[in-house]
Amino acid sequence: MTTQFPAVQTTAAPAVLVVDDDEAIREMLAAVLSRDGLSVTTAADGVEAIAAFAAQRHAVVLMDVRMPRMTGLQALAEIRKLDRTASVILMTAFAEVGSAVQAIKDGAFDYVIKPFDIAEILLQVGRALQMRRMRDDIATLHRELSSSYHTDRILTASPRMGELLQTIAKVAKSNATVLVTGESGTGKELVAAAIHYNSPRNAGPFVKVNCAAVPEGLLESEFFGHEKGAFTGAQARRRGRFEQAEHGTLFLDEIGDISASLQVKLLRVLQEREFERVGGTELVRTDVRVIVATNRNLEEMVRQGLFRQDLYFRLNVVTLRTVPLRERPEDVRLLASHFLQRFAAENRIEVGGIDEQAMERLLAYRWPGNIRELSNAMERAVVMSTGAMIVAEDLPEQIAGCPEDGEAITGTDAAPPISGGGGLREQVSRFEARVVAEALARNEGNRMRTAQELGISRRSLLYKLQEYGIS
Repeated sequence: MTTQFPAVQTTAAPAVLVVDDDEAIREMLAAVLSRDGLSVTTAADGVEAIAAFAAQRHAVVLMDVRMPRMTGLQALAEIRKLDRTASVILMTAFAEVGSAVQAIKDGAFDYVIKPFDIAEILLQVGRALQMRRMRDDIATLHRELSSSYHTDRILTASPRMGELLQTIAKVAKSNATVLVTGESGTGKELVAAAIHYNSPRNAGPFVKVNCAAVPEGLLESEFFGHEKGAFTGAQARRRGRFEQAEHGTLFLDEIGDISASLQVKLLRVLQEREFERVGGTELVRTDVRVIVATNRNLEEMVRQGLFRQDLYFRLNVVTLRTVPLRERPEDVRLLASHFLQRFAAENRIEVGGIDEQAMERLLAYRWPGNIRELSNAMERAVVMSTGAMIVAEDLPEQIAGCPEDGEAITGTDAAPPISGGGGLREQVSRFEARVVAEALARNEGNRMRTAQELGISRRSLLYKLQEYGIS
Protein backbone atom coordinates (compact mmCIF):
# COMPACT_ATOMS: atom_id res chain seq x y z
CA MET A 1 0.00 0.00 0.00
CA THR A 2 1.32 3.44 -0.92
CA THR A 3 2.18 5.54 2.11
CA GLN A 4 0.01 8.56 2.87
CA PHE A 5 2.62 10.25 5.01
CA PRO A 6 5.16 12.51 3.29
CA ALA A 7 6.26 13.74 6.73
CA VAL A 8 7.91 10.39 7.52
CA GLN A 9 10.88 11.38 5.33
CA THR A 10 12.14 13.39 8.29
CA THR A 11 14.56 11.93 10.83
CA ALA A 12 11.98 11.49 13.60
CA ALA A 13 8.89 9.53 12.58
CA PRO A 14 5.57 11.20 13.46
CA ALA A 15 4.06 9.72 16.62
CA VAL A 16 0.53 8.29 16.62
CA LEU A 17 -1.43 7.22 19.70
CA VAL A 18 -3.98 4.42 19.13
CA VAL A 19 -6.63 4.16 21.85
CA ASP A 20 -9.16 1.29 21.92
CA ASP A 21 -10.32 -1.15 24.56
CA ASP A 22 -10.27 -3.94 21.95
CA GLU A 23 -6.77 -5.39 21.97
CA ALA A 24 -7.14 -6.90 18.48
CA ILE A 25 -7.99 -3.50 16.97
CA ARG A 26 -5.07 -1.84 18.81
CA GLU A 27 -2.59 -4.41 17.53
CA MET A 28 -3.95 -4.35 13.98
CA LEU A 29 -3.81 -0.53 13.73
CA ALA A 30 -0.37 -0.42 15.35
CA ALA A 31 0.95 -2.93 12.81
CA VAL A 32 -0.51 -1.06 9.81
CA LEU A 33 0.63 2.38 10.93
CA SER A 34 4.09 1.14 11.92
CA ARG A 35 4.48 -0.47 8.48
CA ASP A 36 3.91 2.98 6.98
CA GLY A 37 6.79 4.45 8.97
CA LEU A 38 4.94 5.92 11.95
CA SER A 39 5.92 5.62 15.60
CA VAL A 40 2.90 4.06 17.34
CA THR A 41 1.92 4.00 21.02
CA THR A 42 -1.23 2.20 22.24
CA ALA A 43 -3.60 2.72 25.17
CA ALA A 44 -6.57 0.65 26.35
CA ASP A 45 -8.82 3.49 27.55
CA GLY A 46 -9.11 7.22 28.01
CA VAL A 47 -7.19 7.33 31.28
CA GLU A 48 -4.17 5.59 29.74
CA ALA A 49 -4.52 7.81 26.66
CA ILE A 50 -4.25 11.01 28.67
CA ALA A 51 -1.16 9.75 30.52
CA ALA A 52 0.49 8.66 27.26
CA PHE A 53 -0.32 11.94 25.50
CA ALA A 54 0.95 14.01 28.43
CA ALA A 55 4.27 12.15 28.22
CA GLN A 56 4.81 12.41 24.44
CA ARG A 57 2.31 14.83 22.77
CA HIS A 58 1.61 12.63 19.76
CA ALA A 59 1.04 14.20 16.35
CA VAL A 60 -2.22 12.25 15.89
CA VAL A 61 -4.53 10.46 18.31
CA LEU A 62 -6.75 7.71 16.86
CA MET A 63 -9.32 6.98 19.58
CA ASP A 64 -12.46 4.93 20.10
CA VAL A 65 -15.48 6.74 21.53
CA ARG A 66 -16.94 4.00 23.74
CA MET A 67 -14.43 2.73 26.33
CA PRO A 68 -14.50 1.81 30.05
CA ARG A 69 -13.28 4.14 32.82
CA MET A 70 -13.24 7.18 30.51
CA THR A 71 -14.94 7.62 27.15
CA GLY A 72 -13.21 8.96 24.06
CA LEU A 73 -15.22 12.18 24.29
CA GLN A 74 -14.08 12.75 27.87
CA ALA A 75 -10.49 11.94 26.94
CA LEU A 76 -10.76 14.36 23.98
CA ALA A 77 -11.64 17.20 26.35
CA GLU A 78 -8.68 16.41 28.61
CA ILE A 79 -6.25 16.06 25.70
CA ARG A 80 -7.43 19.41 24.34
CA LYS A 81 -6.61 20.97 27.70
CA LEU A 82 -3.05 19.70 27.33
CA ASP A 83 -2.72 20.79 23.70
CA ARG A 84 -5.44 22.66 21.80
CA THR A 85 -3.74 21.83 18.50
CA ALA A 86 -3.92 18.05 19.05
CA SER A 87 -5.29 16.15 16.03
CA VAL A 88 -7.78 13.62 17.42
CA ILE A 89 -9.61 11.22 15.08
CA LEU A 90 -12.52 9.42 16.72
CA MET A 91 -13.63 5.87 15.86
CA THR A 92 -17.35 5.45 16.46
CA ALA A 93 -20.31 3.21 15.78
CA PHE A 94 -22.92 4.48 13.34
CA ALA A 95 -25.40 5.06 16.17
CA GLU A 96 -22.98 7.50 17.83
CA VAL A 97 -22.34 9.69 14.78
CA GLY A 98 -24.24 12.58 16.34
CA SER A 99 -21.85 12.60 19.29
CA ALA A 100 -18.85 12.46 16.93
CA VAL A 101 -20.14 15.42 14.94
CA GLN A 102 -20.52 17.39 18.18
CA ALA A 103 -16.97 16.33 19.09
CA ILE A 104 -15.69 17.87 15.86
CA LYS A 105 -17.33 21.12 16.90
CA ASP A 106 -15.51 20.72 20.22
CA GLY A 107 -12.14 20.32 18.53
CA ALA A 108 -11.79 16.78 17.17
CA PHE A 109 -10.07 16.57 13.77
CA ASP A 110 -12.52 14.05 12.23
CA TYR A 111 -14.19 10.68 12.79
CA VAL A 112 -14.46 7.27 11.10
CA ILE A 113 -17.35 4.84 11.44
CA LYS A 114 -16.82 1.27 12.59
CA PRO A 115 -16.37 -1.12 10.95
CA PHE A 116 -13.83 0.99 9.12
CA ASP A 117 -11.68 0.40 6.07
CA ILE A 118 -7.91 0.48 6.59
CA ALA A 119 -7.50 2.76 3.58
CA GLU A 120 -9.86 5.25 5.21
CA ILE A 121 -7.86 5.21 8.44
CA LEU A 122 -4.63 5.81 6.55
CA LEU A 123 -6.22 8.63 4.58
CA GLN A 124 -7.49 10.38 7.71
CA VAL A 125 -4.20 10.00 9.58
CA GLY A 126 -2.34 11.28 6.51
CA ARG A 127 -4.60 14.32 6.32
CA ALA A 128 -4.12 15.05 10.01
CA LEU A 129 -0.33 14.81 9.70
CA GLN A 130 -0.35 17.05 6.64
CA MET A 131 -2.46 19.67 8.43
CA ARG A 132 -0.21 19.53 11.47
CA ARG A 133 2.91 19.92 9.31
CA MET A 134 1.33 22.95 7.60
CA ARG A 135 0.52 24.46 11.01
CA ASP A 136 4.09 23.89 12.15
CA ASP A 137 5.46 25.47 8.95
CA ILE A 138 3.19 28.49 9.36
CA ALA A 139 4.24 28.85 13.01
CA THR A 140 7.91 28.67 11.98
CA LEU A 141 7.43 31.28 9.26
CA HIS A 142 5.52 33.49 11.70
CA ARG A 143 8.37 33.29 14.22
CA GLU A 144 10.90 34.14 11.52
CA LEU A 145 8.74 37.02 10.31
CA SER A 146 8.27 38.33 13.83
CA SER A 147 12.01 38.22 14.53
CA SER A 148 12.75 40.09 11.29
CA TYR A 149 10.62 43.00 12.54
CA HIS A 150 12.28 43.29 15.94
CA THR A 151 13.37 46.88 16.27
CA ASP A 152 16.99 45.83 16.75
CA ARG A 153 16.88 44.11 13.36
CA ILE A 154 15.90 47.26 11.41
CA LEU A 155 18.95 48.63 9.61
CA THR A 156 19.81 52.19 10.59
CA ALA A 157 22.76 54.26 11.77
CA SER A 158 20.71 57.44 12.17
CA PRO A 159 20.17 58.92 15.67
CA ARG A 160 16.74 60.17 14.56
CA MET A 161 15.77 56.69 13.41
CA GLY A 162 17.09 55.32 16.69
CA GLU A 163 14.68 57.60 18.55
CA LEU A 164 11.82 56.46 16.30
CA LEU A 165 12.59 52.79 16.97
CA GLN A 166 12.62 53.42 20.72
CA THR A 167 9.19 55.05 20.41
CA ILE A 168 7.91 52.11 18.33
CA ALA A 169 9.02 49.70 21.07
CA LYS A 170 7.05 51.70 23.66
CA VAL A 171 3.94 52.13 21.52
CA ALA A 172 3.89 48.45 20.54
CA LYS A 173 3.20 47.38 24.12
CA SER A 174 -0.06 49.33 24.17
CA ASN A 175 -3.31 48.88 22.28
CA ALA A 176 -3.48 52.53 21.19
CA THR A 177 -4.44 53.60 17.68
CA VAL A 178 -1.39 54.93 15.82
CA LEU A 179 -1.13 57.50 13.03
CA VAL A 180 2.04 57.14 10.92
CA THR A 181 2.90 60.15 8.77
CA GLY A 182 5.70 60.73 6.32
CA GLU A 183 6.68 60.97 2.69
CA SER A 184 6.08 58.18 0.22
CA GLY A 185 8.74 55.50 0.39
CA THR A 186 9.95 56.26 3.92
CA GLY A 187 8.79 52.94 5.39
CA LYS A 188 5.39 53.69 6.94
CA GLU A 189 4.29 50.10 6.37
CA LEU A 190 7.52 48.89 7.97
CA VAL A 191 6.73 50.98 11.05
CA ALA A 192 3.21 49.51 11.23
CA ALA A 193 4.57 45.97 10.87
CA ALA A 194 7.21 46.60 13.55
CA ILE A 195 4.49 47.79 15.95
CA HIS A 196 2.38 44.68 15.28
CA TYR A 197 5.15 42.09 15.51
CA ASN A 198 6.52 43.62 18.71
CA SER A 199 3.09 43.79 20.36
CA PRO A 200 1.06 41.32 22.43
CA ARG A 201 -1.04 40.82 19.26
CA ASN A 202 1.85 39.38 17.25
CA ALA A 203 0.27 35.92 17.13
CA GLY A 204 -2.73 37.42 15.33
CA PRO A 205 -2.93 38.51 11.69
CA PHE A 206 -1.40 41.67 10.26
CA VAL A 207 -3.85 42.81 7.57
CA LYS A 208 -3.06 45.65 5.15
CA VAL A 209 -5.36 47.81 3.04
CA ASN A 210 -4.18 50.52 0.64
CA CYS A 211 -7.19 52.82 0.68
CA ALA A 212 -6.01 54.66 -2.45
CA ALA A 213 -5.78 51.43 -4.46
CA VAL A 214 -9.38 50.27 -3.88
CA PRO A 215 -12.21 51.93 -5.88
CA GLU A 216 -14.27 54.16 -3.63
CA GLY A 217 -17.46 52.18 -4.25
CA LEU A 218 -15.84 48.96 -3.03
CA LEU A 219 -13.92 50.30 -0.06
CA GLU A 220 -16.77 49.90 2.45
CA SER A 221 -17.14 46.25 1.47
CA GLU A 222 -13.36 45.89 1.67
CA PHE A 223 -13.44 47.20 5.24
CA PHE A 224 -16.55 45.53 6.62
CA GLY A 225 -17.45 42.73 4.20
CA HIS A 226 -20.89 42.15 2.70
CA GLU A 227 -23.84 39.81 2.82
CA LYS A 228 -24.97 37.66 -0.09
CA GLY A 229 -27.04 39.74 -2.51
CA ALA A 230 -25.96 43.06 -0.97
CA PHE A 231 -25.17 44.35 -4.46
CA THR A 232 -24.78 43.05 -7.99
CA GLY A 233 -22.08 40.40 -8.02
CA ALA A 234 -22.29 39.64 -4.29
CA GLN A 235 -22.74 35.88 -4.75
CA ALA A 236 -21.89 34.97 -1.15
CA ARG A 237 -21.16 36.48 2.23
CA ARG A 238 -17.65 37.95 2.38
CA ARG A 239 -15.63 38.76 5.48
CA GLY A 240 -14.09 42.22 5.42
CA ARG A 241 -10.64 43.24 6.54
CA PHE A 242 -11.81 44.08 10.07
CA GLU A 243 -13.00 40.49 10.52
CA GLN A 244 -9.87 39.09 8.87
CA ALA A 245 -7.72 41.06 11.32
CA GLU A 246 -9.55 39.78 14.42
CA HIS A 247 -7.20 39.67 17.46
CA GLY A 248 -4.49 41.23 15.29
CA THR A 249 -3.70 44.54 13.62
CA LEU A 250 -5.35 46.32 10.69
CA PHE A 251 -3.11 48.71 8.77
CA LEU A 252 -4.97 51.30 6.69
CA ASP A 253 -2.54 53.03 4.34
CA GLU A 254 -3.38 56.34 2.63
CA ILE A 255 -6.21 56.99 5.09
CA GLY A 256 -6.59 60.53 3.76
CA ASP A 257 -8.16 59.13 0.57
CA ILE A 258 -11.35 57.67 2.09
CA SER A 259 -14.72 59.33 1.49
CA ALA A 260 -16.66 61.39 4.04
CA SER A 261 -19.33 58.68 4.45
CA LEU A 262 -16.71 56.00 5.12
CA GLN A 263 -15.00 58.31 7.61
CA VAL A 264 -18.22 58.30 9.64
CA LYS A 265 -18.40 54.48 9.63
CA LEU A 266 -14.75 54.11 10.52
CA LEU A 267 -15.19 56.50 13.44
CA ARG A 268 -18.07 54.37 14.72
CA VAL A 269 -15.96 51.20 14.59
CA LEU A 270 -13.12 52.86 16.47
CA GLN A 271 -15.49 54.17 19.13
CA GLU A 272 -17.89 51.25 19.57
CA ARG A 273 -15.83 48.31 18.28
CA GLU A 274 -18.71 47.01 16.19
CA PHE A 275 -20.03 47.28 12.63
CA GLU A 276 -22.48 45.78 10.15
CA ARG A 277 -21.54 44.13 6.89
CA VAL A 278 -22.77 45.87 3.73
CA GLY A 279 -26.36 44.74 3.18
CA GLY A 280 -26.62 43.24 6.67
CA THR A 281 -28.21 44.16 9.98
CA GLU A 282 -26.30 41.86 12.32
CA LEU A 283 -23.80 43.65 14.56
CA VAL A 284 -20.31 42.21 14.34
CA ARG A 285 -18.01 42.81 17.30
CA THR A 286 -14.36 43.41 16.53
CA ASP A 287 -11.13 43.13 18.50
CA VAL A 288 -8.62 44.85 16.23
CA ARG A 289 -5.84 47.33 16.72
CA VAL A 290 -5.88 49.99 13.99
CA ILE A 291 -2.79 51.67 12.56
CA VAL A 292 -3.27 54.24 9.82
CA ALA A 293 -0.78 56.02 7.59
CA THR A 294 -0.77 58.93 5.19
CA ASN A 295 1.63 61.17 3.29
CA ARG A 296 -0.96 63.96 3.32
CA ASN A 297 -1.38 66.71 5.90
CA LEU A 298 -4.50 65.61 7.80
CA GLU A 299 -4.54 68.77 9.93
CA GLU A 300 -4.75 70.90 6.80
CA MET A 301 -7.44 68.57 5.40
CA VAL A 302 -9.42 69.07 8.62
CA ARG A 303 -9.15 72.87 8.24
CA GLN A 304 -10.36 72.57 4.65
CA GLY A 305 -13.29 70.37 5.68
CA LEU A 306 -11.97 67.36 3.75
CA PHE A 307 -11.38 65.17 6.80
CA ARG A 308 -13.54 64.83 9.91
CA GLN A 309 -12.04 66.47 12.95
CA ASP A 310 -13.48 63.87 15.36
CA LEU A 311 -12.01 61.02 13.30
CA TYR A 312 -8.65 62.81 13.17
CA PHE A 313 -8.61 63.11 16.96
CA ARG A 314 -9.58 59.43 17.29
CA LEU A 315 -6.76 58.37 14.95
CA ASN A 316 -4.21 60.77 16.38
CA VAL A 317 -3.77 59.04 19.74
CA VAL A 318 -0.10 58.41 18.97
CA THR A 319 1.62 59.99 15.95
CA LEU A 320 4.87 58.67 14.51
CA ARG A 321 6.68 60.52 11.73
CA THR A 322 8.99 58.58 9.47
CA VAL A 323 12.31 60.22 8.60
CA PRO A 324 13.03 61.05 4.93
CA LEU A 325 16.20 59.49 3.57
CA ARG A 326 17.76 62.90 2.81
CA GLU A 327 17.55 63.66 6.56
CA ARG A 328 19.39 60.46 7.48
CA PRO A 329 22.48 60.39 5.24
CA GLU A 330 24.10 57.89 7.61
CA ASP A 331 21.69 55.27 6.30
CA VAL A 332 22.33 55.75 2.57
CA ARG A 333 25.63 53.86 2.69
CA LEU A 334 24.20 51.21 5.02
CA LEU A 335 21.02 50.58 3.04
CA ALA A 336 22.76 50.74 -0.34
CA SER A 337 25.13 47.96 0.74
CA HIS A 338 22.19 45.94 2.11
CA PHE A 339 20.22 46.23 -1.13
CA LEU A 340 23.36 45.41 -3.13
CA GLN A 341 23.80 42.11 -1.28
CA ARG A 342 20.11 41.28 -1.53
CA PHE A 343 19.73 41.91 -5.27
CA ALA A 344 23.08 40.35 -6.12
CA ALA A 345 21.95 37.15 -4.37
CA GLU A 346 18.49 37.23 -5.98
CA ASN A 347 19.95 37.70 -9.47
CA ARG A 348 22.97 35.43 -8.90
CA ILE A 349 25.37 38.21 -9.87
CA GLU A 350 28.75 38.54 -8.18
CA VAL A 351 29.28 42.15 -7.15
CA GLY A 352 31.82 42.94 -4.46
CA GLY A 353 30.71 46.42 -3.44
CA ILE A 354 30.21 50.05 -4.46
CA ASP A 355 33.17 52.14 -5.59
CA GLU A 356 33.83 55.50 -3.94
CA GLN A 357 32.63 57.64 -6.85
CA ALA A 358 29.34 55.75 -7.10
CA MET A 359 28.88 55.99 -3.34
CA GLU A 360 29.48 59.75 -3.44
CA ARG A 361 26.77 60.08 -6.09
CA LEU A 362 24.41 58.10 -3.84
CA LEU A 363 25.26 60.29 -0.86
CA ALA A 364 24.80 63.48 -2.90
CA TYR A 365 21.37 62.62 -4.27
CA ARG A 366 18.26 64.04 -2.56
CA TRP A 367 16.18 60.82 -2.81
CA PRO A 368 12.67 62.23 -3.40
CA GLY A 369 11.42 58.61 -3.55
CA ASN A 370 13.24 57.76 -0.31
CA ILE A 371 14.06 54.13 0.54
CA ARG A 372 11.89 52.72 -2.23
CA GLU A 373 13.85 54.74 -4.79
CA LEU A 374 17.18 53.66 -3.28
CA SER A 375 16.09 50.03 -3.46
CA ASN A 376 15.11 50.40 -7.12
CA ALA A 377 18.36 52.22 -7.91
CA MET A 378 20.47 49.46 -6.38
CA GLU A 379 18.51 46.73 -8.14
CA ARG A 380 19.11 48.51 -11.44
CA ALA A 381 22.80 48.97 -10.63
CA VAL A 382 23.24 45.27 -9.86
CA VAL A 383 21.51 44.23 -13.09
CA MET A 384 23.51 46.72 -15.20
CA SER A 385 26.88 46.05 -13.56
CA THR A 386 29.63 44.49 -15.67
CA GLY A 387 32.48 44.45 -13.17
CA ALA A 388 33.25 43.41 -9.64
CA MET A 389 32.14 46.78 -8.25
CA ILE A 390 29.16 49.06 -8.79
CA VAL A 391 30.38 52.20 -10.58
CA ALA A 392 28.58 55.50 -11.17
CA GLU A 393 27.65 54.50 -14.72
CA ASP A 394 25.62 51.57 -13.33
CA LEU A 395 23.31 53.93 -11.41
CA PRO A 396 20.15 55.51 -12.86
CA GLU A 397 20.90 58.59 -14.97
CA GLN A 398 19.40 61.11 -12.56
CA ILE A 399 21.74 59.80 -9.82
CA ALA A 400 24.83 59.06 -11.93
CA GLY A 401 24.81 62.60 -13.32
CA CYS A 402 24.36 64.21 -9.91
CA PRO A 403 27.41 65.90 -8.35
CA GLU A 404 27.49 65.98 -4.60
CA ASP A 405 25.53 69.20 -4.35
CA GLY A 406 22.94 68.06 -6.92
CA GLU A 407 23.91 70.59 -9.63
CA ALA A 408 26.74 71.00 -12.13
CA ILE A 409 29.40 73.47 -11.01
CA THR A 410 31.26 75.70 -13.42
CA GLY A 411 34.25 77.87 -12.73
CA THR A 412 32.75 81.02 -14.17
CA ASP A 413 29.61 80.79 -12.05
CA ALA A 414 31.11 79.41 -8.85
CA ALA A 415 34.04 81.72 -8.10
CA PRO A 416 34.65 85.48 -8.21
CA PRO A 417 37.00 86.88 -10.89
CA ILE A 418 40.68 87.29 -10.02
CA SER A 419 40.72 90.95 -11.04
CA GLY A 420 39.06 93.59 -8.93
CA GLY A 421 41.84 95.04 -6.82
CA GLY A 422 42.32 94.57 -3.10
CA GLY A 423 45.34 93.50 -1.09
CA LEU A 424 47.53 90.51 -1.82
CA ARG A 425 45.73 88.24 0.61
CA GLU A 426 42.34 89.07 -0.95
CA GLN A 427 43.61 88.51 -4.52
CA VAL A 428 45.26 85.21 -3.51
CA SER A 429 42.00 84.10 -1.94
CA ARG A 430 40.09 84.91 -5.14
CA PHE A 431 42.66 83.03 -7.22
CA GLU A 432 42.51 80.03 -4.88
CA ALA A 433 38.71 80.04 -5.05
CA ARG A 434 38.81 79.96 -8.86
CA VAL A 435 41.38 77.13 -8.89
CA VAL A 436 39.26 75.08 -6.51
CA ALA A 437 36.05 75.77 -8.47
CA GLU A 438 37.64 74.86 -11.81
CA ALA A 439 39.14 71.66 -10.40
CA LEU A 440 35.73 70.73 -8.98
CA ALA A 441 34.11 71.36 -12.37
CA ARG A 442 36.74 69.26 -14.20
CA ASN A 443 36.00 66.38 -11.85
CA GLU A 444 32.24 66.76 -12.34
CA GLY A 445 31.70 67.70 -8.71
CA ASN A 446 33.51 64.67 -7.30
CA ARG A 447 35.13 66.00 -4.16
CA MET A 448 37.43 63.05 -3.57
CA ARG A 449 39.01 63.30 -7.02
CA THR A 450 39.19 67.11 -6.73
CA ALA A 451 41.06 66.85 -3.43
CA GLN A 452 43.50 64.35 -4.98
CA GLU A 453 44.13 66.62 -7.99
CA LEU A 454 44.79 69.62 -5.75
CA GLY A 455 47.01 67.58 -3.43
CA ILE A 456 44.96 68.31 -0.31
CA SER A 457 42.80 66.20 1.99
CA ARG A 458 39.08 65.92 1.42
CA ARG A 459 38.47 67.66 4.76
CA SER A 460 40.65 70.60 3.68
CA LEU A 461 38.71 70.81 0.42
CA LEU A 462 35.41 70.93 2.33
CA TYR A 463 36.73 73.80 4.47
CA LYS A 464 37.73 75.75 1.33
CA LEU A 465 34.38 75.15 -0.34
CA GLN A 466 32.68 76.51 2.76
CA GLU A 467 35.11 79.43 3.09
CA TYR A 468 34.66 80.54 -0.53
CA GLY A 469 30.94 79.83 -0.71
CA ILE A 470 31.36 77.28 -3.47
CA SER A 471 28.42 74.90 -3.49
